[in-house]
Amino acid sequence: MQAAAQQRAAGDWSFAFALETPAMASVRLRVRTDGLNRNMVEQDRWARWLLESRFGGDPKYAKEYLDKLREVRDGVLNHRLKLGDGAVLLDVGAGDGLIGFGALDRIGPTGRVIFSDVSRSLLDHCRSLAAEIAMSERCEFVEARAEDLRPIEDDTVDAVTTRSVLIYVADKAAAFREFYRVLKPGGRISLFEPINRYGLDAWRFDMTPVADLAQRLRDFYRRLQPPDADPMLDFDEHGLVAHCEATGFVDIHLALHIFVRPATPQPWDRAMSIPGNPNIPSPREAMAEIFTAEEAGRYEAHLRPRMEAGHGVVREAFAFLAALKPECRAPTLSEAG
Repeated sequence: MQAAAQQRAAGDWSFAFALETPAMASVRLRVRTDGLNRNMVEQDRWARWLLESRFGGDPKYAKEYLDKLREVRDGVLNHRLKLGDGAVLLDVGAGDGLIGFGALDRIGPTGRVIFSDVSRSLLDHCRSLAAEIAMSERCEFVEARAEDLRPIEDDTVDAVTTRSVLIYVADKAAAFREFYRVLKPGGRISLFEPINRYGLDAWRFDMTPVADLAQRLRDFYRRLQPPDADPMLDFDEHGLVAHCEATGFVDIHLALHIFVRPATPQPWDRAMSIPGNPNIPSPREAMAEIFTAEEAGRYEAHLRPRMEAGHGVVREAFAFLAALKPECRAPTLSEAG
């Protein structure tokens, strides 16, 4: 396994992110910026963002970023899930395998993980990692959307997990119905979702001297992702609970985390190169489209020193949601009403 890892890393820089579970300390997820998976015929936008562009070409930042995601992974796997030996876990929107590979130690030697994603490139990435750690027999890879999991039969999995998946799903009600359908009676969901509406109208930095430019940039992004219509922004924690209850889940528990904290100093060039999500351009690309050279220079002259000094306030919120599919199905709210 070590020799294979070295061979895969040859020719580009990389760093390793250990999943750090007791039996899998050697599992490593690699992140590279100049052809992370050269064996892929073509990287789709999901793989390109998740494996490369969200790190801005900075391996140190990427390691810090992924270190923080360990807490999210553990939060999902520890939130009221009962993963005994032999359990089957379905990770919807599996991405780079963060949740799925982290679950393998918790389900015993006969347990299985189903990695589901819309991105064939990301499924290939996870499949390659599973082979590298000799876990292929315990892993299954399914190309499917969260709101259409038809390749997976009814009542066949013990747990369904997501991390930042429903923010990309327009029909969230359909996704919850699919989660419910594939779960065995007594099975559980454990989901993590950012609540992007929180702090949406607040400015991270004092933008007063360039308020006109800042508003134009904000308006540009909001045309791409309208707050009242885009799936990343058109819901909150109350909506998640409502979908859960309407589907028929019981024992619903949502933990909302809100942070208002000082901004961390960031290098300007890195921050300007990172798209906020796979569906939008980076700030640098957006500025090139809507600003003149003089306007871009004025915007940078004001914001860059504040960003690099960390003179700002970050506001963010996210939710951990857990629920149970009852052993005996009760009527849903829509059916009862």
